[in-house]
Amino acid sequence: MTDSRRRRMSGGERREQLLGIGRALFAERGLDGTSVEEIAAKAKVSKPVVYEHFGGKEGLYAVVVDREMALILEAVTAALSTEADYRRKLELGAMALLEYIEESTDGFRILVRDSHSGPGQGSFASLLSEIAARVEHLLGKELDHQGYDEDFAAMYAQMLVGMIALTGQWWLGTRRPRREDVAAHVVNLAWNGLARLEERPTLDPRRRAKERERRERRQEKAQAKAEKARERALRRQPLQPLEEVAPLEA
Repeated sequence: MTDSRRRRMSGGERREQLLGIGRALFAERGLDGTSVEEIAAKAKVSKPVVYEHFGGKEGLYAVVVDREMALILEAVTAALSTEADYRRKLELGAMALLEYIEESTDGFRILVRDSHSGPGQGSFASLLSEIAARVEHLLGKELDHQGYDEDFAAMYAQMLVGMIALTGQWWLGTRRPRREDVAAHVVNLAWNGLARLEERPTLDPRRRAKERERRERRQEKAQAKAEKARERALRRQPLQPLEEVAPLEA
């Protein structure tokens, strides 16, 4: 097709094209490793077009980061806002983060790069703090319901979000096991603690109930077995002779 017949992109279409190209390059090479020349070349435009839309690669990078932060915050917030019990909310929140990592890998790679945004707006740390702030209210209600001090909700929210996010970073490179299994195991640890881990964590509440019933039956059998062993041990013990009792004086 000749240039005369090729449809000219509108300003909005060109902007989206540049954002897509920049997003892929920033994910692969970071801000320092990406140049305006390379962005322009891939878009088949001149450098001034990039400057016209974003003022430079830094402006393009900032828009990409803002979009990714909005996407992940929207997903996690929607998960935590569902009408469900507290454990289910945590499961859905973990799944939302893992789904974002799996389906928006380039975006997540950009967000975990803190070298240019530092501790301020737009950094991965600030993103996690925003998510934690939305989790804090949920945890505060649960802590109060369980009789614990809800003043610690902010700290627990940071712990929980950090655990899920760091697990997500690790999972980004392995993609095994499945994201549903990763979410189930993360919530298993967060909800039950190391002392009461479930053997086969799952996101399915019906399967979880069956596993709980099986675990309780095993515990009952173990307790019954231990009780029978104690009874057998007692029966094997020799009888102790009774002490002589002095006759009563008349």
